[in-house]
Amino acid sequence: EVQLVESGGGLVQPGGSLRLSCAASGFPFSSTLMSWVRQAPGKGLEWVSTINSVRGSTSYTDSVKGRFTISKDNAKNTLYLQMNSLKPEDTAVYYCAAGSRRGQGTQVTVSS
Repeated sequence: EVQLVESGGGLVQPGGSLRLSCAASGFPFSSTLMSWVRQAPGKGLEWVSTINSVRGSTSYTDSVKGRFTISKDNAKNTLYLQMNSLKPEDTAVYYCAAGSRRGQGTQVTVSS
């Protein structure tokens, strides 16, 4: 059974940092394309970032380039999203995704 469990969200001031984690199980994590997506209040799902560890490539939506870094630890079956210089518009529920599967999400709120 595929399981994706996100953690690390919280309330942070503008300019602050958070690191999200996603513990994965039930599928071949090391060879699976993994992504982070988010959903802001009242808005649809937005793709944030993807990592292809087989090809050694990452990609980001323009609004987070230079601020967010996606990574994964295949030995721990864990996906990460390091978020720096956070802005109020980054407020959303963040989900890790493997194909069409998503976890339950973790809330990130950026506010002073």
